[in-house]
Amino acid sequence: MAEAGGHAVSFALAPGQAHELPIAPGLLGCLPDVPGWVVGDRGLASHSFRQHIWDLGARPAIPAKRNEDPVACPPWVYHNRNRVERLWARLKEWRAVATRYEKTARAFLGVLCMAATMDWLKVAKD
Repeated sequence: MAEAGGHAVSFALAPGQAHELPIAPGLLGCLPDVPGWVVGDRGLASHSFRQHIWDLGARPAIPAKRNEDPVACPPWVYHNRNRVERLWARLKEWRAVATRYEKTARAFLGVLCMAATMDWLKVAKD
């Protein structure tokens, strides 16, 4: 989960063979305030997840799957999804994150949190 500036707010690890949609509502609970928009890719396209976002008081910007009817997803909001992609690119500058050098989930999550903290500190320094 990233904030509007493209910096990490929270993480959750999902098993490699599992989908991340079941853990997404829990990540929304980690946000300090209700966001104006929740932007996600097609992997998060679910009527129940969109309804959960509406119930929080935010607006979902998640495009429909190709086999579903279109939903309102403004391109100017969805375009900001690249901030999350850039966040992952910055985190993967850390070799231990990019290669998943740590084998246990607990150790990998620690490295991921440290890389995210250093990303935040880089912003604070500038």
